[in-house]
Amino acid sequence: MVQQIDAVIRQIGGIVLGKELQVRLALACLLARGHLLIEDVPGVGKTTLAHALAVSLGLSFQRIQFTSDLLPADILGVSVYNRDSAAFRFHPGPIFTHVVLADEVNRATPKAQSALLEAMEEHQVTIEGETRKLPVPFFVIATQNPSSQVGTFPLPESQLDRFLMRIQLGYPGAQAERALLQGEDRRDLLRKVSAALNEHELSALQREVQQVHAAPALLDYVQALVEFTRQAPEYAAGLSPRAALALLHAARAWALIDGRRHVVPEDVQAVLPGVVGHRLMPGAEARRLNGTDVAQHLVKEVAIP
Repeated sequence: MVQQIDAVIRQIGGIVLGKELQVRLALACLLARGHLLIEDVPGVGKTTLAHALAVSLGLSFQRIQFTSDLLPADILGVSVYNRDSAAFRFHPGPIFTHVVLADEVNRATPKAQSALLEAMEEHQVTIEGETRKLPVPFFVIATQNPSSQVGTFPLPESQLDRFLMRIQLGYPGAQAERALLQGEDRRDLLRKVSAALNEHELSALQREVQQVHAAPALLDYVQALVEFTRQAPEYAAGLSPRAALALLHAARAWALIDGRRHVVPEDVQAVLPGVVGHRLMPGAEARRLNGTDVAQHLVKEVAIP
């Protein structure tokens, strides 16, 4: 399985150039059964990463372009009256797929954004009083533009917390950008990509993540990190128990990607920026920090047991 994971990372890395860390984090998020938020300026490869991940894992893929006039029914689906059968027939929306790309999610109104909440948390949706299960595995990759851009609606804290990780891609390095300029179009490359895993193998890997061993000392470290955020004046509120679980699940997935069946503190530190950056709000007198800055602060202040 480790060889197959490496094959997926190499395949995606051949399309999204110079972003191996972000590719690993995205894959760890999926293996941990979480959802991923990618925040960055337009044009740096957010959509390409989502599509390459779905294709490489042999999963069905749907893209939803979030706009200011998007309605919940455009996401979940709608029942249409059939005159021949004299009954309503449900037409499922794009949410009924393995990988959903919610593109520019913060350009939609809060009402449309909230349509994702139950799907992300419960892996099911309730439409017209009937609960409908979503496919397994189910993975939401949402992209958002910086809040400083025109026409954006900030995601509320309750929805941000539904994402296991938030990452940024950033601009490529000079060598990667030169290869991008000289190489084949990314859309053409995607059409040539074949699945390195199938959905059954992916589900097996997700189950294996849950079996990765976390020693009591490792749990002490996670608890110490969480407790520090609750006491530190730099943050308006500390990490919740859900955030602690998210950190542990992501660390287990990172360990499995590295080919280990046990978690070490370095696994926790590797996923820390993505897991805590969007969950910790600065205190009244503190400046806004990105995920990397927050993680560096926590690693510096909290000793490994």
